[in-house]
Amino acid sequence: MGRFDSFAAPYRHGRSGVSAEEQRQSALRALPPVDRLAVELARATLAERRAELLAGAADEVDLVQRALARLRPSLRPVINATGVIIHTNLGRAPLAAAARAAVARAAGYCNLELELERGERGSRHAHVERLLRELTGAEAAIAVNNGAAAVLLAAAALAGAGRELIVSRGQLIEIGGGFRIPEVVAQAGARLVEVGTTNRTRLDDYRRAMAPDTGALLRVHPSNFRALGFVQDVEIEALCSLGPPVIDDIGSGVLDEIGAATPAVDGVGPADVDRDGHLTAEPSARRSVAAGAALVCFSGDKLLGGPQAGLLVGRADAIAAARSHPLARALRIDKLSLAALEATLALHRDPELARREIPTLAMLLVDGERLRGRAELLASGTGGAIVEGESRVGGGALPLLELPGPVVALPGGEHGAAELARELRVGDPPVLTRVHRDTVLLDPRTLSDDQLGEVVRAVAEARRRCGRG
Repeated sequence: MGRFDSFAAPYRHGRSGVSAEEQRQSALRALPPVDRLAVELARATLAERRAELLAGAADEVDLVQRALARLRPSLRPVINATGVIIHTNLGRAPLAAAARAAVARAAGYCNLELELERGERGSRHAHVERLLRELTGAEAAIAVNNGAAAVLLAAAALAGAGRELIVSRGQLIEIGGGFRIPEVVAQAGARLVEVGTTNRTRLDDYRRAMAPDTGALLRVHPSNFRALGFVQDVEIEALCSLGPPVIDDIGSGVLDEIGAATPAVDGVGPADVDRDGHLTAEPSARRSVAAGAALVCFSGDKLLGGPQAGLLVGRADAIAAARSHPLARALRIDKLSLAALEATLALHRDPELARREIPTLAMLLVDGERLRGRAELLASGTGGAIVEGESRVGGGALPLLELPGPVVALPGGEHGAAELARELRVGDPPVLTRVHRDTVLLDPRTLSDDQLGEVVRAVAEARRRCGRG
């Protein structure tokens, strides 16, 4: 027996010389008795119902189902049949298989802040900085926990301590959850200076507002709405020519106008399509970096198709200021999101691979023939009718874009569409749908091929429960 064999011998049967079978038996003996487990579950369920009745509740409740629900985790996977690709309530962008695998690998110990070769402390930003520099042309980059955090950190780093941050009135938008750009700027410690009007802002408006204590110019892409008609704003190249650092919040995370754009789809206006047939409604990070923006902020999910994250790319001095700001610690990204982000960015190195493997892009680009095939399978299995419908990007991206395609309409029946939709929603697995008039709509765009059978079974079970009710 070699030196290491001798050392390892006591551990071959588990820790402290205990065999795997002995560990298994010990774990089985540690299980609580059935009656104790049942009593604890019953007590909690009845206590909750007793409180509801004392508060005046009069509705009937299935206490057995409520008790079973207590055993389920609160955060559960659902099937998205709504046709909204980046659905905020359903966790935004679904991750690619490579990103999910990366999360699993990083769930244990990992070299998050360790430089393995030197054995010294490293930076968590190093895991994605090289990829972000390659994909955007930036000098440096960091990642934080979401898009609003990226704007907050950028404003604090370049215009904090009461310095001026100049922004167009037409870009003082409200983002998800009721958060507003002026409030974000105020929390950064900057002094907001508004220029232009709601619908028109010119380069001279910025120039006249500039002063010795101007910290930065802020440009915000109105990702969740569009102003049409008599409107004018300033292009990023012109804004960067004025001199002060520019913070460009581009929102959705399009890396390159051509490389990561999506082909033109019916229903898109001519202003959204370039001569090569690509969507141009969303600004690209590479363009803003090339124009000279000090910091470019965008989301890791949305059109990038990764985890919730906020990305800052740009000049090395501006990134250094953001990295060293005290807020950077409070806003830092966690290891699981970082792992998913690195894997997603790696896919973007090959645009064709990204379009196939990143679910958000695959749903945007799925061809009509494949959608029709999914719809036919759903209709055949559920007895529904195929009708023409429209999907949406969601998540505040491409708000005017309508994605036409087939959907499957299920009549509500005697109990109504709302009741059928509810039964689908509370089933196992939960299936989220749209309700239009008295029909439940199943949109195949946001369903994978292997989910179609689950949806068919869920519809049958939901109808059974409706009939029983």
